[in-house]
Amino acid sequence: MRRAPASPDQGRRRIAAALLPVLLTACGPVEPAMKARPAMWLAEDVDTRIYILGSMHALPRGTDWDDGAVGAAIEAADTLVMELSPAELDAAADAFRELAPRSTPLAIEARLTGKALTGYRALEARGRRLNGDGLDDWAVMVLIGQRVAQNAALSPDEGVETQLTERFEAAGKPITGLERARGQLMLFETLDPATQRALLVRAAEEADTATRDVLALTAAWSRGDVAALEKVVNEDIDAAPAARKAIITDRNRRWTAWAARRMERPGTVLMAVGAGHLVGAEGVPALLEARGVRVRRVQ
Repeated sequence: MRRAPASPDQGRRRIAAALLPVLLTACGPVEPAMKARPAMWLAEDVDTRIYILGSMHALPRGTDWDDGAVGAAIEAADTLVMELSPAELDAAADAFRELAPRSTPLAIEARLTGKALTGYRALEARGRRLNGDGLDDWAVMVLIGQRVAQNAALSPDEGVETQLTERFEAAGKPITGLERARGQLMLFETLDPATQRALLVRAAEEADTATRDVLALTAAWSRGDVAALEKVVNEDIDAAPAARKAIITDRNRRWTAWAARRMERPGTVLMAVGAGHLVGAEGVPALLEARGVRVRRVQ
């Protein structure tokens, strides 16, 4: 079932495709339309159900992903819970403009060399200049991710969060968020300089293959292939252990604690968060199960 497109939002790359829904950039059309069956779990007890859906924050135009078990969960849910509420998504651009600038500009050539610098310049050659000299390393990485999303022709209007927001708002159902936009960006802002630089260098070095990689990630999501998703997330984030803790592990544990508390009240909730947060032994479904909550995969 398809809906009319929403207003444009924002974009990112493989790490943030799983982690950062606030910076998706509107992109051009892609064909053909994709039929997707994303992975979804159900945590339940006698009077509470929490459907846990792995989201992609930007998708090819025309992607069909919300029928089957997901469509039934959308209809059944009383409340939608996402990483960010609609109001926080709206606040993301201002938060980025506040946090991204460096106190003193530093030329990209002083941060990147060899393959990384070549990749950065190649991305600039395919569109507007990234103008990274005045930005922190993490912010330049975000701009690289935006350009990759554009090159992969992924649209945030087609992303899971945008479409779910439309559906729940039209139904008059409440939508809440687990985090604040500024708080999400502070996860990157407060990484130590060496970790920020490592993430930037990796993103730039892989710029030539990133479009292919993000499309492979999207295809894995569409198949509900959690093993492939876990492999991609691990390859990206294992290059920077401090980033894994701040951006993946700690957040998964906070969200798991929220879900465990929510299980104490009756009702049906649809919880939609980046697909990379739901896979493996440190994913939210596994952590909830370790707390004694009954969890099963339903799609």
